[in-house]
Amino acid sequence: MNNEIKKVLKKIINKGYVGYIVGGYIRDFLLGNESYDIDIATSAKPNELLELFPEASNHNYGGVSFKIGSYSFDITTFRKEISYENRRPLEFEYIDSMELDYVRRDFTINSLYMDIDGKIYDFCNGQEDIKNKKIKLIGNIKDRIVEDPLRILRAIRFKTLLSFDIDPELVIFIKQNKGLLSTLSYTRRKEELDYIINSNNRIEGLKYIKELGLEDVLEITIPEDIKDSCFPLTIWSELDAKKYPFTKNEINEINNIKKICEYGIIDNTILYKYGLYTCQLACDLLSIDRSYVSELYKNLPIYSSKDIDIRIDDILILLNIKPGRIIKDIIADLEIKILDNELKNDKKEIIKYIENNWR
Repeated sequence: MNNEIKKVLKKIINKGYVGYIVGGYIRDFLLGNESYDIDIATSAKPNELLELFPEASNHNYGGVSFKIGSYSFDITTFRKEISYENRRPLEFEYIDSMELDYVRRDFTINSLYMDIDGKIYDFCNGQEDIKNKKIKLIGNIKDRIVEDPLRILRAIRFKTLLSFDIDPELVIFIKQNKGLLSTLSYTRRKEELDYIINSNNRIEGLKYIKELGLEDVLEITIPEDIKDSCFPLTIWSELDAKKYPFTKNEINEINNIKKICEYGIIDNTILYKYGLYTCQLACDLLSIDRSYVSELYKNLPIYSSKDIDIRIDDILILLNIKPGRIIKDIIADLEIKILDNELKNDKKEIIKYIENNWR
């Protein structure tokens, strides 16, 4: 256990409260994986936690959060959740023991507790399930999923991240009750799908969603031949997730990736129009090496219309015309010819071309 984590636990314990690390950190510890998200369960109430950690932000569900270096701490008071609304605990009561606190947690692999000395407390065979690479819900499957349908996507998330298998009974329930996912907001759906898309096993995770028949209810389309990419927006561009919450810039990038793929290749014209970054996003879908595209971009004859070796005033004088639509047409023509290497970006050559084609 890292010293920073011990310091936080000591601060809680020295004030007379009990405190344990809980959840993903212990799971990852047992798997030999590093983790920087630290969940702590304690007997201290939220107002008492704020006194201990004045730099923390207060949760509306009974806890505080703060960062120390690379570690993100989330500390909550032992509690029993009574009722849910929109997957959030609507009612809960504070309790004094981890033996009752663990019941509210979702999966057995996330329900382990560790004290400051490294001793692990396991109330539902979580260590055995980690060893056997099994994802099982705590308690009655129907009750826990109806209580919070997001647990369906969380199960798939952990299967994807950890390469574990989901409990067969849970798989059957998911297939038979997938409609429960429709109650989730698009924001919540996207948060879980982002975890999957950002993992190294993203294609396996997405194919598993397809295998379970969840596309329609999630309102996404997963292609049979979905291509892998380390860029999340590239993956999202394949899923046709029109109703999901993206920023304006992300929507623009996704649409441009699709347009580049419709064009079918990345050449000077596409690089000039969409830029290097967006073209890099499309490379994996077109099976084009990104280093090739980078080199192509370095050798572009122009990067904007301002790079064309003639001024608009020169064109107006040359053709004895006034500013108007024709100038835009001439510039567009010059861009195409220069990018296609049919015209050298040289003022004399450009003047000659205009005289021959635009008088």
